[in-house]
Amino acid sequence: MNRLTLSEQFFRDQASAAASGGLSTVLNRFSLLARMLASEIMRAGFVGKLGYTGTTNVQDEDVRALDVISNDTLLQVFENMPMVCGVASEEMADVHVLPGGESGKYIITVDPLDGSGNVDVAGQMGTIFGVYRRRSAGGKPTLADFLQPGRDLVAAGYVLYGPCTMLVYSAGGPVNAFTLDRSIGTFFLTHPDIKIPEGEGSYSVNEANEAKWDDRTKAMVRAFRTQQTRCGKRSARYAGALVGDFHRTLLKGGIYMYPGEAKKPEGKLRLLYENAPLAFLCEKAGGAATDGRQRILDIVPTQLHERTPLYLGSAGDVAEVGQMLA
Repeated sequence: MNRLTLSEQFFRDQASAAASGGLSTVLNRFSLLARMLASEIMRAGFVGKLGYTGTTNVQDEDVRALDVISNDTLLQVFENMPMVCGVASEEMADVHVLPGGESGKYIITVDPLDGSGNVDVAGQMGTIFGVYRRRSAGGKPTLADFLQPGRDLVAAGYVLYGPCTMLVYSAGGPVNAFTLDRSIGTFFLTHPDIKIPEGEGSYSVNEANEAKWDDRTKAMVRAFRTQQTRCGKRSARYAGALVGDFHRTLLKGGIYMYPGEAKKPEGKLRLLYENAPLAFLCEKAGGAATDGRQRILDIVPTQLHERTPLYLGSAGDVAEVGQMLA
């Protein structure tokens, strides 16, 4: 079977988007990062890279060994790339300026390893990324280069590490998914032009947080649990890794939800590293993504590690959630 490779698709997308040669190079680097991290994850249990480091990150979350490895690998992969001037990572407090990238036209935002808590049980994990054009004219990137709304993304995607390694992305056109053939180290197109189904699928939310939600959120989730929504019956699925839950939603339909809490209305998930890139993909696949009130892609961040609630998936499900929370 003659399947399209990921590198070939990068060049096609670059031509259709009238982008420079730098974009395909940036995306190819994410392919390299995916292959390197897939190898690290597979070997982690054998070489003692499970468990915590005893430190916390900028999010005040306990850091696992693989979190550190993933972030270090990210920086190594993009080091000395003249087309990228800076990186914002969920694992770093501040922007990382890449050496030699003063003239680079792109900046990237990355969650290096989503769901790292699943590593001890061989569960799903992922990498989430976004690519923007810088706003400043040159030199070192500024904070304003990174504080852009998701609607300004040039490209976004994620890598899913599980029974197979998949890279799913869009450069403004269709959402395509590629599966890694580990025997030769190449990604091949397996799911072209993904469209999220309507009227079917599952709902995905951590119902253990119910005691922390306000009354409207409790009633909304209860409606899904008791099959009382107008969008139809939804089974419950929750993997504990955003990438894994979203990937299932993207292919099968339904909705992923991470509500805010009564005492923490901003929720847990980060706008730049998680919500905006996945919202970009969801909309390109015909779905929708909001914080319960407004479109995720229209939110202009005011800080690097800003958080928002997240509801994304089939457009009908997301619209109904908005009505129930209004």
